[in-house]
Amino acid sequence: GVSLYGFNIMNTFVNLFPTATTSNCKNRPIDLVFIIDSSRSVRPAEFEKAKEFLQDTVDSLAIGSDATRVGLVNYASTVKIEFLLKTYVDKSSLKEALARVEPLASGTMTGLAIKTAMESAFTAEAGARSGSTNIAKVAIIVTDGRPQDRVEDVSAAARASGIEIYAVGVDRADLSSLRLMASPPHDEHVFYVETYGVIEKLTSKFRETLCEEMRGEITQDACMCEAQILFQKKVQSTIQELSRKHILFLALHTNDNKG
Repeated sequence: GVSLYGFNIMNTFVNLFPTATTSNCKNRPIDLVFIIDSSRSVRPAEFEKAKEFLQDTVDSLAIGSDATRVGLVNYASTVKIEFLLKTYVDKSSLKEALARVEPLASGTMTGLAIKTAMESAFTAEAGARSGSTNIAKVAIIVTDGRPQDRVEDVSAAARASGIEIYAVGVDRADLSSLRLMASPPHDEHVFYVETYGVIEKLTSKFRETLCEEMRGEITQDACMCEAQILFQKKVQSTIQELSRKHILFLALHTNDNKG
């Protein structure tokens, strides 16, 4: 990843690859749980943008009981498991379920949400597959605030249990808390965007991550994703140049304003 001022910065050249899942490059099956902050600080229009990000991410995955399974933990001052890993086995039903999710109330109990995910969403009863299957457990946390409870110990326990944690911060999100939650290395697991309006910039990054993870697990011939990886490297070099000139945030704003 490329970082600026401690944040992992997304490339501004988004969605040029509609999906990383071609016939030769499908994401590995994973048990994926989204942990989503829907506290009052997240305005309704912003929450809709967050849900669009989840739907777009799901769109690039092969969904199914023998492929990737997806669950959702919604939280504010309380925690609600919206659906389990075993609930939806087809993409259309899953995306419809994501669209129906409603925000909760005030509060940001991120630690409690991570604890709930570890104890209730990543279990065999919830549809998680056993460690012997070599299917990764992945949590993606999206928050715009500072946790009102402790996250360090529970995040460490979740990671120790085999859950890979990505932390996505928006707007007022606390960087130090994101780092306490995320798996190492942080430049690959901690992301920040200035507003929910540009959160879709993360979608292509997660597609690339899944593509690269797949490459590492199977033979080199089966899934090289060469075009995507080469493109990513070109974009990263461009971003590094922009970062040195301290104009990346201006570029992001300009890109967003152009619609």
